[in-house]
Amino acid sequence: MREFLAGAGLLLRGLGQWRRTPGAMALGLIPGTLVGLVFGAALVAWGIALPGLVDDWTPFADGWVPFWAGALRTAIGVASFGAALLLAVVSFTAVTLAVGEPFYDRIWRATEYSATGEVPDAEYGFWRAVGDSALLVLRGIPAALLAWLLGLIPFVGGALGFVAGVLLTGWLLADELTSRALSARGLDRRARRAIIRAHRARALGFGVATQLCFLVPLGAVAVMPAAVAGSTLWVHAALGRVTSPSRGADAAVPATQPARRAAGSGDAAR
Repeated sequence: MREFLAGAGLLLRGLGQWRRTPGAMALGLIPGTLVGLVFGAALVAWGIALPGLVDDWTPFADGWVPFWAGALRTAIGVASFGAALLLAVVSFTAVTLAVGEPFYDRIWRATEYSATGEVPDAEYGFWRAVGDSALLVLRGIPAALLAWLLGLIPFVGGALGFVAGVLLTGWLLADELTSRALSARGLDRRARRAIIRAHRARALGFGVATQLCFLVPLGAVAVMPAAVAGSTLWVHAALGRVTSPSRGADAAVPATQPARRAAGSGDAAR
């Protein structure tokens, strides 16, 4: 539990980047706002259409006792909206990170520099971001499907589906958000996931805290810059990097400054 809470605390530490580099963090709100409007409209449309769709999916319940027919259709409706919401959170993260690559690269660099005084020089790049984002969406589909199936269990399905969905998508978010800082140290996907698994509880704590914030209306837009900064600090903690969060705003590295080499191989070996 201590490691889980420590992971959640790193998201709070990511919020501290607003004090050190407010300009970069403010720019990070732009892609989240644009993507959030699209996903928010899609969820509203889904919620409006869902009652009619559920009726179309369950014609066999027309002859049931009204109580049981209503209970079944309510369970299907809640499970369907919950699964769509979880998939939307994963997809929002994936699309926002890809669309906002230049903005979040700036936040990552500023966090690296303000925390350690150096920036790793292995390239992450736009197309790698797109590939990782597409993979995140694909991995989110089974998680949403499992949450939907659990949500159909009578009486307890809603709670089970919610908990399972938050845990699964929290894990996926932690994996995706930390990929930039780990890849910048020359680590491939297999090595990155080995590090995540070695710090499972801390990764889950960070991912679940981020996921819960994303479920709050407008929370995904507001918290995304802090999630990028916090995931960088998560990597520092996982690799045993010594950070200095009190460096101040003037320690932020400009996005155009050539990246400095960190002790990449040494970090990877830890």
